[in-house]
Amino acid sequence: MARKVVNRKELRAQAEAAEAMEKDAKPAKKKKAAAKKTAKRTTKKKVVKEARMKAYWGVYTQSMKRVVLFEYADKKAAEKKATELSAGGTKAPHFVQLVKEPIAE
Repeated sequence: MARKVVNRKELRAQAEAAEAMEKDAKPAKKKKAAAKKTAKRTTKKKVVKEARMKAYWGVYTQSMKRVVLFEYADKKAAEKKATELSAGGTKAPHFVQLVKEPIAE
């Protein structure tokens, strides 16, 4: 079966003619002024500044209570203090752990 060939130009002309007839038949309505759309404000997210950290050596008890704080360069002194506190007759052994604290600017 052969199909009928659709002439798009003729269909377009018919559609435009129908639209023109509708415009003539209806009285022109006044269009309401479109309300201004307010632009949505974009908020800038506050950039979190990374705090600078400084390293220390801390001598801790077994219950994670800091006893003494030493500079990073004084690791030997921190280890010596931990062995002194452990050998001092206390029940809990002491150990050295790295501590990082923010630098107050």
